[in-house]
Amino acid sequence: MEDNSLKILIEEAIKVSMKSGEKEKTTTLRMAMSEIKKQEIDKKSDLDNQEITFLIQRMIKQRKDSSSHFQSAGREELALKEEREIETLAEFLPAQLSEEEISAFVKEAVEALNAETNQDIGRVMGTLKTNLQGKADMSLVSKIVKERLTK
Repeated sequence: MEDNSLKILIEEAIKVSMKSGEKEKTTTLRMAMSEIKKQEIDKKSDLDNQEITFLIQRMIKQRKDSSSHFQSAGREELALKEEREIETLAEFLPAQLSEEEISAFVKEAVEALNAETNQDIGRVMGTLKTNLQGKADMSLVSKIVKERLTK
């Protein structure tokens, strides 16, 4: 898999959504491509798949935050728009690990590092971040680590 294949997939998805008249999906994908190109200009080189995945995850996190703010403000139509954008962007992420799979990784890391208290959370998260970045929602990983070490 070449480094920019995820970028190519997004470009192809833009073409498909344009042909099928899915305006909202086209807008979301164009926004993602715009962000990718902006990052490439800032970096002065092409982004690899891992960097694009991280960027998409960040965009999804922003939309989740916006959606919750819209819901708390009673703006359901805007919250639903954000949710649809999340669905569109999530199509380009690798399959996410389940909570049980994450718990198994956490258990393994805690045992390997002999972690026992809240002070060990940073070390455990550092180890897990390198293994799980892009494969799991890191906020969920953090929650599971905290639950395990505060028992």
